[in-house]
Amino acid sequence: MTTSKPIDTNGHPEPPAIERRASTLRIATAGSVDDGKSTLIGRLLFDSKQVFADQLEHVEETSRRRGDEYVDLALLTDGLRAEREQGITIDVAYRYFATPRRRFILADTPGHVRYTRNMVTGASTADLALILIDARKGVSEQTKRHAFVASLVGVPHLTVCVNKMDLVDFSEDVFENIREEFEDFAARLELTDVEFIPISALDGDNVVERSQRMKWYDGAPLLYHLEHVHVASDRNLVDVRFPVQWVIRPTEGDGGRGYAGQIAAGILRKGDDVLVVPSGDTSRIASIESPTGDLDEAVPPMSVVVRLQDELDVSRGDMLCRPGNRPHRSRQLEAMVCWMSDEPVTVGKRLMLKHTTRWVTATVDDIRYRVDVETLHRDTKATSLQLNDIGRLKIRTSSPLAVDDYRRNRTTGSFILVDEATNDTVGAGMITELITNGTSTEQSDRSPNVTWHEGGLTREERWRTLGQKGATVWLTGLPASGKSTIASALEQHLVSRGRLAYRLDGDNLRHGLNGNLGFSAEDRAENVRRTAHVARLFADAGTIAIASLVSPYVSDRSAARASHDELELDFVEVFVDTPLEECERRDPKGLYAKARRGEISGMTGIDDPYEPPEAPEIVVRGGSAEEAVEAIVTRLQELGIIE
Repeated sequence: MTTSKPIDTNGHPEPPAIERRASTLRIATAGSVDDGKSTLIGRLLFDSKQVFADQLEHVEETSRRRGDEYVDLALLTDGLRAEREQGITIDVAYRYFATPRRRFILADTPGHVRYTRNMVTGASTADLALILIDARKGVSEQTKRHAFVASLVGVPHLTVCVNKMDLVDFSEDVFENIREEFEDFAARLELTDVEFIPISALDGDNVVERSQRMKWYDGAPLLYHLEHVHVASDRNLVDVRFPVQWVIRPTEGDGGRGYAGQIAAGILRKGDDVLVVPSGDTSRIASIESPTGDLDEAVPPMSVVVRLQDELDVSRGDMLCRPGNRPHRSRQLEAMVCWMSDEPVTVGKRLMLKHTTRWVTATVDDIRYRVDVETLHRDTKATSLQLNDIGRLKIRTSSPLAVDDYRRNRTTGSFILVDEATNDTVGAGMITELITNGTSTEQSDRSPNVTWHEGGLTREERWRTLGQKGATVWLTGLPASGKSTIASALEQHLVSRGRLAYRLDGDNLRHGLNGNLGFSAEDRAENVRRTAHVARLFADAGTIAIASLVSPYVSDRSAARASHDELELDFVEVFVDTPLEECERRDPKGLYAKARRGEISGMTGIDDPYEPPEAPEIVVRGGSAEEAVEAIVTRLQELGIIE
């Protein structure tokens, strides 16, 4: 049996022991097939003394057998290729090595266009992306693709190695031209820390030792740079996020139920107050346990067990956070998605979505655009994403998720998409925009000093006293479709039976709350937003709010629904599907006639569009108002709003 012992280039035995406090750097490599990526990885492994004696003997023997005049260190990565071929990994092979100063986790991500998904996988957790460029070929489409992916997944540091400098006579001009071209492209990306190093991976120039053949380069060699990149400040230690992975049942002698998981952000300290999302229950951390014993505090990405002072109903998929610093709760997400399946994604596609430790179903509501990664052009006419395409999608989930912007937290700001039928991972998403209260956070003008104040009376107490739950019934349809008639009949029906209900009529609201709004698309959106918030307050108070608005756009109504989902309030959308001809025949205000004569513009159904709901709870086509009321009341009873 062969004994494997690490050796260095001089045949010395084991390297010095790794310091316990040495930090870890996660690296994702990228480069085209012939850019020398395997050789560079082999050189790093060899020069950092991570090559075992039998491995080196095997490589030397293979090199001699192939007639090579040198030891081909690229062969050291053959084992990784074999792993990929056997499907042991998900197309990304990981190699671990260390120096006395730092530990490294290196994700070997293939660089060919067909493996874009692989680089996304490897780079999603990387601290640094290592991109190789062949000095003879310069910046290629693949180089741009790799830089774009690194920017997309938020890799904090990027190191560009211009390789094969020995084949361009170690020319400074060649290196500078490549640097300038890359910087021109990268200026359009969100890359903050980019370093350039000219190297020859084959000969080891500027890999571990400074090259004597490129004295014009005054920077550090690659390994030194990797050892000294500052990554501690990249971690988010402010926003406490602890997704619960597993609930450990209490046993005799321990401190009660434990909640196991990996810290996604923030610092957990014993004695800190925490809040459980989504329940809103609060407690205090009683203990933090790790595989090495109890801790007073823990930081990401540590895996720990947290026990609380109070017995709460906490389940897998819940999240612990600070009471005054909660993640956003939303059913609507806008995200950059890398599509990984041969079957394209289109609007309406239904998928499973995994966010931290929680699974929900999701529907693709819109494909905003597809990105040409070479030109960064946004194709807003794209109707699908093909394999390896990257684009921005609007996604609706079956229940609210506790999320953060990906730029703030790469764990709670990302998700994967899984095919329901095959269980294959088909997409990876980075949340770019949060939509809460019907308004994206990017659009919100709310001052950060404005906070929500909880009252002394809980919703449950209020609803229990009233003997009913609050909810919103949202009627939409063309002008004169009969919404107001149904809304009025529903209000009378409920109130006459002792139920608390109130009608929010679109016209009535424009006499006051929405009196300053016109009928442009922007004003209509604001009209819906304000009405939705009023309805939400009514519903929260235990009233059945009945909103009757034309609300012609799907996105506005979806935002109204999302604002209710955020507070876990029921939202019943009723589509009064009356044909345009019938609406015009009724025309109680004469607006259609005026629009036909050209006396007014912006009339929904005439010169402004109406977007029918995609999946309303109730569709009313013909029949009497009483029949429509009966259908709505039945739905309210099914939801447990009323008995």
